[in-house]
Amino acid sequence: MEPSPRFTLAATTLDAPDAHELARFYRGLLGWPVRKEEPGWVEIEPPGGGAGLSFQTEPMFTRPQWPATGAGQQMMMHLDIEVDDLPSAVDHALALGATLADFQPQDDVRVLLDPVGHPFCLFVRARPGA
Repeated sequence: MEPSPRFTLAATTLDAPDAHELARFYRGLLGWPVRKEEPGWVEIEPPGGGAGLSFQTEPMFTRPQWPATGAGQQMMMHLDIEVDDLPSAVDHALALGATLADFQPQDDVRVLLDPVGHPFCLFVRARPGA
């Protein structure tokens, strides 16, 4: 039996009407530098390495709906982002152009929408025994 090939997640790619504008938002949110930038494409990565985020211009982009309804473009994925202080992280995201989602399913998580409507969750990881 041949060994399995090695797989490493390199990035998650988000479509947007303008890749550079959405990348600017996430650079401000996460504080990550640009790894690669070209027309219609931007990659950012965490300073210590690891899987990053990529942004691709999609001229036919349709804003996702969250929470899901029977009509419109459904959310296909979302980002979970750990923070150390939830209220200040929400304020920071809002100042960069995010909006707070109307529906908040959990008290200890905040669902926000990036400037083009992709949902993302901010949360503080519970400490063991807390």
